[in-house]
Amino acid sequence: MTILEISAGDTAWVLISAALVLFMTPALAFFYGGMVRSKSVLNMMMMSVITTGIVGVLWVLYGFSMAFGNSIGGVVGNPGEYLGLKGLLDAEFGTIPGYAFVGFQAAFAIIAVALIAGAVADRMKFGAWCAFVVLWSTLVYFPAAHWVFSFDGFTAEKGGFIANTIQAFDFAGGTAIHINAGAGALALVLVLGKRIGFGRVPMRPHNLTLVMLGAIMLWFGWFGFNAGSALGANGTAALAWVNTMVAAGVAMLAWVLTERLRDGHPTSLGAASGIVAGLVAITPACATVNPIGAIFIGILAGVGCCYAVTIKFKWGYDDSLDVVGVHLVGGLIGTLAIGLFGDPALTGGTDTAGLFYGGGLSQLGRQALGALSVLVYSFVVSYLIALLLKHTMGIRVSSAVETSGIDLAEHAEIGYDLSKVQYSSYNIKRMLIVPKDEGTATDGNNTNEGVKA
Repeated sequence: MTILEISAGDTAWVLISAALVLFMTPALAFFYGGMVRSKSVLNMMMMSVITTGIVGVLWVLYGFSMAFGNSIGGVVGNPGEYLGLKGLLDAEFGTIPGYAFVGFQAAFAIIAVALIAGAVADRMKFGAWCAFVVLWSTLVYFPAAHWVFSFDGFTAEKGGFIANTIQAFDFAGGTAIHINAGAGALALVLVLGKRIGFGRVPMRPHNLTLVMLGAIMLWFGWFGFNAGSALGANGTAALAWVNTMVAAGVAMLAWVLTERLRDGHPTSLGAASGIVAGLVAITPACATVNPIGAIFIGILAGVGCCYAVTIKFKWGYDDSLDVVGVHLVGGLIGTLAIGLFGDPALTGGTDTAGLFYGGGLSQLGRQALGALSVLVYSFVVSYLIALLLKHTMGIRVSSAVETSGIDLAEHAEIGYDLSKVQYSSYNIKRMLIVPKDEGTATDGNNTNEGVKA
């Protein structure tokens, strides 16, 4: 094994990229927070922010080891190998210190879980969400990260089965993060159930200014997400940067044009959603397609995700903020698109090139198998986790809490306090009184009755 000298430039770029990716989680809190109703904004933002603390601790304790330790049966890394990050102080990863890589990947782990929060807005118990974060990170994300991102020790050669066994490309996490989170979100909402009034009561975003701000912040942070995955200040990082810029811009244009033709108006929510859809789709492909390929991926993501977010009304599942329609569908588009637009100069030859570059259908098949592997695993395990929480601690708030607003009940605060009322645990409980003969929301076999004073 060749020992490479630590590069100050590469190290600085990776540390900056890690900060940019970590910045994406509060950006996501703004994006999601603006999309919910005002009575749920604090809870929605807290679900994103609390993930930073929980996953950050798990990553240091055993998460990094499960993702990047020596493989156990090709499924997961040895959780005890780097327990508490032991042995990594003087480690080197290519041209960067081991801790720089640990920090960069920690930010990935955090936002992967936070993405799911948007699907369960308005109705999931905060304690149940925290428990879900622990279990999903441990049982779903850490193994999936091992499949996609793991390396042979600390060399620069990927060793995960997505890359080596299936021979599918995923440069920055289209499968491990976006397909993974989207499939997990779908499983969770199927167990959780629909919001009261879903499909009948308007549930419009309460603050589109926050949505737009969050989308632009996500776009900014995503340059660290994609270009930082080159793990160095080099040509691959530059290509990923340019592809990230153009794909998101094109997807935004494609989304608002689709809205204009279909609905008569291009909306700010559509523009923000288009940006994120393009970013999601280019994530797995940003180092294996050229900028023209990135433009086509942006078009597919903008149009495809614009239509995908309406499927929930036809199929009857309540994905509150369209995690499935944007992240699952966008991740699938980007992962499969490598099999169409993969440039042989970037994929390593014609055998791994996309269909439109002379590679035939073989790479498209490998991409589909890689995407399906993560999707099925994530959906099944996430569904089981949700069922476990439902039948133990319960995962859904009462109908009274959901109707009056989850912020007050779960956090004793509201996002916009424009009155002189001083909130306390006493008057919060009085506000949530529900007469015995009024309706309740059900949580599987259990009935969640209104809070009694």
